[in-house]
Amino acid sequence: MNTKVWLQAFRLRTLPLALSSIAMGGFLASAAGAFQWGIFLLCVLTTIFLQILSNLANDYGDSIHGADSADRKGPARAVQSGRITAGQMRAAVIIFVLLSLASGISLLFFSFGLAWNAILFFLGLGLLSIGAAIAYTVGRKPYGYIGLGDLSVLIFFGLVGVMGSYYLFTKAITPYEVLPALSCGLFSIAVLNVNNIRDIESDRKAGKYSIPVRIGRDKAVAYHWCLLVGGVLCAVLYTVFHYQSPTQFLFLASVPLFVRNGLAVTHKPSTALDPFLKQMAMSTLLFVLLFGAGLLLA
Repeated sequence: MNTKVWLQAFRLRTLPLALSSIAMGGFLASAAGAFQWGIFLLCVLTTIFLQILSNLANDYGDSIHGADSADRKGPARAVQSGRITAGQMRAAVIIFVLLSLASGISLLFFSFGLAWNAILFFLGLGLLSIGAAIAYTVGRKPYGYIGLGDLSVLIFFGLVGVMGSYYLFTKAITPYEVLPALSCGLFSIAVLNVNNIRDIESDRKAGKYSIPVRIGRDKAVAYHWCLLVGGVLCAVLYTVFHYQSPTQFLFLASVPLFVRNGLAVTHKPSTALDPFLKQMAMSTLLFVLLFGAGLLLA
């Protein structure tokens, strides 16, 4: 087994984005006086398994559907390049499904004990997350090919990731947590949007009708700016509603990074956009860290 090839297939650069929503939930819980390291670490482990599962399923699905072809602007994928066979990738997907389930079930028992109603509800959310990770590009009608990837990212990287993890700590939730959850979700969609703008031509040829393919590059750029501005505004609104100290606006220090990303998407050719996926993901993580620091210092 070539460890380097598998690590590349795991797409570890996507993990900071996946962990951003868990970190946000943890910071909100800490501000509410309900943070527990055991819950946090199990959340992190489960999220890592789910993100790698999603990446492997995406590699497999895009390869068999033709989206990962020679026309694609991004890095060559493992199945497309032949470094990992389709059979090996299917086996890896199954392994990470099992790891996600094991970690997720452990998390639920650690958080809820034997409160079966809560366990069954969150187990249902976990199964939906696993299904969403696989069905994005795998199956007869993968939803990523009809432009629903953005909605899925908003739900799972935003609402479920932040509000779900927050509930695991606090066993309660208020409508206000929707706002930081939307910030994480909108910034996560922005990462996907950079990817889809980069791959707009190869996706169009493969019949993958992402949002940029459907609306064209110019409108996709405008959509990108809406995502960035919307993410910041949601954080500002939450802070206004919970204002105690100017330090709560510390997250605004990350805004220049989002502006840089927006300008790159606006002006750079598709072939030059790949580095800005990582830049957007890291900017989102920094935003969350600054947001959390502001909450704790208030």
